[in-house]
Amino acid sequence: MIGCLLAAPASGSGKTTLTCALLALLAKRGLDPCAFKCGPDYIDPMFHRSVLGVPSHNLDLFLSDESTVRALYARYAAGHGAAVVEGAMGFYDGVGGSTPEAGAWHLANTLNLPVLLVLRPGGSCLTLAALIRGLQTFRAPSHIAGVLLNECSPSMAAALAPVIRRETGLPVLGWLPPMPEARFPSRHLGLYTAAEVQDLTARIDALADQLGKTLDWPAFLAACQQPDIPPAHLSPRPGTPVRLAVARDEAFCFCYEETLDALRDAGAELCFFSPLRDAALPAGAAGLYLPGGYPELHAPALALNTAMRRAVAGAVAQGMPTVAECGGFLYLGKSLEDTGGRHWPMAGALPGAGYKKGRLVRFGYARITAETSGLLLEAGQTAPIHEFHHWDSTACGTDFTARKPVTGRSWGCGFSRPGLYAAFGHLYMAGTPGMAARFVNAARQWAGIL
Repeated sequence: MIGCLLAAPASGSGKTTLTCALLALLAKRGLDPCAFKCGPDYIDPMFHRSVLGVPSHNLDLFLSDESTVRALYARYAAGHGAAVVEGAMGFYDGVGGSTPEAGAWHLANTLNLPVLLVLRPGGSCLTLAALIRGLQTFRAPSHIAGVLLNECSPSMAAALAPVIRRETGLPVLGWLPPMPEARFPSRHLGLYTAAEVQDLTARIDALADQLGKTLDWPAFLAACQQPDIPPAHLSPRPGTPVRLAVARDEAFCFCYEETLDALRDAGAELCFFSPLRDAALPAGAAGLYLPGGYPELHAPALALNTAMRRAVAGAVAQGMPTVAECGGFLYLGKSLEDTGGRHWPMAGALPGAGYKKGRLVRFGYARITAETSGLLLEAGQTAPIHEFHHWDSTACGTDFTARKPVTGRSWGCGFSRPGLYAAFGHLYMAGTPGMAARFVNAARQWAGIL
């Protein structure tokens, strides 16, 4: 099979653009590709999915250990003809930006994948080769196998290719010219979600057609050849299935596919619903999962759906096992400020009011320690989380202590009860042993299922 990881010296180099173009091109050539994202990003996998029509998967070496990441990659790449992994930030930028842990290089090293550097040349030529040489020698092995040039004119590509080959030994495998008509727009949490980009299919097709004209196909195949991965045999799902209501719509769209599969593996039947449009929770649901997303962009519609707000508040009050992360946590509060400064009523199951900060709040990886026993963790147990939000709450909770892995900065956060986890921290249940089973078993007990 074909396998590679696309990385760059820094964010903004065009990794998502080249990844989508390459995925579409591989699909057109009949290789049945699959896609992965390095790190905790939710938005880039949506673009991958828009290309392939199947989920993309996150691989995160902070939220899970190396053996788990290898198993997840094997599980989801099995049977495919190609696997493309999109890196995060700069190639060596890992936890805190000051360590390679959980960065793109760490992932390539863990999976032994060839790396294709995505470079935007700008006004450099020989200096670009010097940059590449630095990336090659900073860690050994670097796994760098080739270069893809982004927003590079045909004449510049022709000039750069022999210089890069001479100075670094690396081939320029392909390039994209400036294509403003195919760019993906951005906002406060990064790119717009794939569903919000007009003419996305046409944009990606244009990118793929262009890459198809410039990609050195034989050199690409030679650089990225990997052993085939046979399909894995999954263990039978334990116990009696139990229904979990999972919020999924434009307001609640940040959810790891691997967490959903971990819940399924633990015996859950996932029932998706929309807090924007549905009037009630799915029939027979014995657990509730409210993931993150953009509730602040949909606060009026969420507020006007009074029936759903009452249904959610009632479920939490009755002790239905509930997990609410980031946007889901804001939805459980008393009110939420929209982008225009107006405050709207929410479910009211928690005391806080969500409000706009205008900047990133407590951004990045952390580890939480439970101060009290609750739905997902016993007192003293820890779990890795990730936070990425521009909104805050007047009552963030104090049932967990969160601590940054590099600086050691700590703060109180979250609500933990026998039937509740609610906090800004996003969880990765596929990487935390026993967490999905704990949630599913709590739902079984609440429903009286033995």
